[in-house]
Amino acid sequence: MTADNHHTRVGRRAFLSNGSLVLATAALSAKQVVADEGRSALQIGLVTDLHYADKPAAGSRHYRQTPDKLAEAAEHFGKHDPSFIVELGDLIDAADSVQTELGYLKRINKDFAAIHKHRHYVLGNHCVQTLTKQEFLDGVEQQRSYYSFDSGAFHFVVLDACFRSDGEPYGRNNFQWTDPNLPAAEVEWLESDLKATDKKTVVFAHQRLDVTNQHGVKNSAQVRQVLEASGNVLAVFQGHSHKNDLKDIGGIHYCTLVAMVEGSGADQNGYSLLSLDADGTIEVKGSRKQSDYRWTI
Repeated sequence: MTADNHHTRVGRRAFLSNGSLVLATAALSAKQVVADEGRSALQIGLVTDLHYADKPAAGSRHYRQTPDKLAEAAEHFGKHDPSFIVELGDLIDAADSVQTELGYLKRINKDFAAIHKHRHYVLGNHCVQTLTKQEFLDGVEQQRSYYSFDSGAFHFVVLDACFRSDGEPYGRNNFQWTDPNLPAAEVEWLESDLKATDKKTVVFAHQRLDVTNQHGVKNSAQVRQVLEASGNVLAVFQGHSHKNDLKDIGGIHYCTLVAMVEGSGADQNGYSLLSLDADGTIEVKGSRKQSDYRWTI
């Protein structure tokens, strides 16, 4: 995307349509408004904050209900045949021993891996509470904790903010969950990666890049500057704070998705199908507690 197009993104405004937040340019041509029924979009299944654990509920978190909730999401994704699926962190909850936590991971990943052969895992703080990053990655058969890939007309980036302020990676209960950071090496990699592509880009993260409270990445302002400078980043999808939220900062949509673990019963589930059109139009079709969004350039 050119710099001029990036400036156009910054000028979008928000309005409500059928209860959903829509972002659009102030002036759209008739050609842009009319949907192209024949256009095929890239579809992606999204879930976050499953927190699976074989332990009693604590507060609003019902850990043992996650497999049933995930099964519903799997059925839904199966009907739409997404190109790949992404879990945005905290696939498991913490355990008091490495072996127990590995057991949680093996149990829930068996179900998650069966949904789709193409899948991506974002590291959440609970994923590496007792485990090391390597143990988690080995358990889900993923080589790296942050990386990028292309699919269709789009570029995708998976980030890892599970690092302390001093640059040490999370693991073995060596961190405070309120101290997430992207270390200098990852920020440098991100900048280089974005410069190397001219494709429209979507970013996946766990800890939030749009807030400065306890749920936010400590150096989020620095990371946002890198994302904005590329001129190609359309949106960031993230979890961690367990609730629907949406912010538009510097022309980039920061969409926070609801946690699957929150609440008891099928109606308390939350998952979504993300559709990306070649023209940059983004649609989030949420299920259960997950909100719907549509963003049009």
